[in-house]
Amino acid sequence: MPIINRVADFHDDLTAWRHEIHAHPETAFEEVRTAKLVAEKLASFGIEVHTGLAKTGVVGVLQSGSSGRTIGLRADMDALDLQELNQFDHRSQHDGKMHACGHDGHTTMLLGAARYLAETRNFDGTVFFIFQPAEENVAGGRVMVDEGLFERFPCSAVYGMHNMPGIPRGQIAMMPGPMMASADFFFIDITGVGAHGAFPHEGVDPILVGSEMVMALQRIVARSTDPMKQAVISITQFQAGHTTNVIPETASLSGTTRAFLPEVQDLIETEMGRIVEGVAAAHNAEVTFRYDRRYPPTINAPEETERAAAAAATVVGEENVRRDLRPIMGAEDFAWMLKAKPGCYVWIGNGEGSDGGCMVHNPNYDFNDEILPIGASYWAKLVEQELAAA
Repeated sequence: MPIINRVADFHDDLTAWRHEIHAHPETAFEEVRTAKLVAEKLASFGIEVHTGLAKTGVVGVLQSGSSGRTIGLRADMDALDLQELNQFDHRSQHDGKMHACGHDGHTTMLLGAARYLAETRNFDGTVFFIFQPAEENVAGGRVMVDEGLFERFPCSAVYGMHNMPGIPRGQIAMMPGPMMASADFFFIDITGVGAHGAFPHEGVDPILVGSEMVMALQRIVARSTDPMKQAVISITQFQAGHTTNVIPETASLSGTTRAFLPEVQDLIETEMGRIVEGVAAAHNAEVTFRYDRRYPPTINAPEETERAAAAAATVVGEENVRRDLRPIMGAEDFAWMLKAKPGCYVWIGNGEGSDGGCMVHNPNYDFNDEILPIGASYWAKLVEQELAAA
C-alpha cells in the first residue's frame, strides 16, 4: 500500500495526537481544548490559522505557488454524550463524554495531511483545512456555512471523510449521488380532555389520538412514497400520563425521518402535517406539529467523486476503492457543505471484527490507529492531484 513515506515517518506522532484528543472529548460547541490543539499544530506547521467560526471552528489556510485554484478539506472535532467502557490508557477522562464516532481520528488525519503539505508544498493553489465543531445532532456544518465559511474561504470544491467499521482496513468507499440520508426530527403535542379511566366517554383521550397517528404516519412510506425512493419514519418517543386510572390531558410524540432525496423530504413533511391535523380533528383534539430539518441528504457530485476515487487509488490501489456499497440511512452534516459547494464524502475502512470493527456510537468503539497514515495520505494526494503544480 503506497502510503506517503513522509506521512509513515510520523505515524507515531499521529497516534499520540489522536490519543490526546480521545482522552479529552468535548461535545458540540464546547471543543475549546481540541480547537486550541488544532490551532497550535497548524501554526507550528507554518499554516495561517483562523478561529471563532461557529464558535469553536478552526480553518487553516496554506498557499503555494501562484494559482487561484482552491480546495477545502473538512474534519469534524466533537465527541458524544456517552460513557466510555474501554479500559485502555487513552480512554476518556471525562465521565459521560466519549469519542465514539472517530472524530478524534478524522481531526488527526487532516492534521497529518496539513503537516505533510506544509513541509512539501508540492501543489499550486490554496488549501483550506476546515475543522468543524458540533457534527453530532446540532449541525455545526450548517452553522459554519451560515456564518460565511465559503465567503471567507472560497473553496472551488469541498471534500469530507468518515471512518466506517465493517469496511476492511486499507479500503476507501464512495459513490456519486446520495451517500447518506437526511435526518429530520419531528415533535407532536396533542391536547385532549382528561377524564377518569372508568369514564372515558367524558374525555378526549390523547393516547388514543397519538396511537392512531403512529399507525397513520407509516402510510406515508408505505403508500405515498415511490418505493424506488426509500424513506424511514420512526416514532421514537411516546410520552403521556402519570397514573393508572386517569386519562391524561396531553400526550407527546417525537422521532426522526430519513430520505435520500430532497423531494422526498418535502413530501414527508407535508404529509405528516396533514395527517396529524386530520387525526386530531377526527377526535376533537388539538395538536401542534413541529418539523425540524436538521441534516439534508449527503449527495456527492459525480465529477468530484471520480476525482476522489482517483486520489484514493493512488494510496490504496484501484482494487481497494469500493464502489459497490449502498447508501445508508445514517446522516452527516457535511451535507450542508455539499449543498453549498460541489464535492465528495468518502468512507475509509476502520476494519472488521476485532480489527476496528466495533460500530460507531458504541461505548466500546475506538478509532483504528493503523488507518491514520492512510487517511492523511489520501488527503495529501487529493490536494496534489487537484492543485497539481505545472
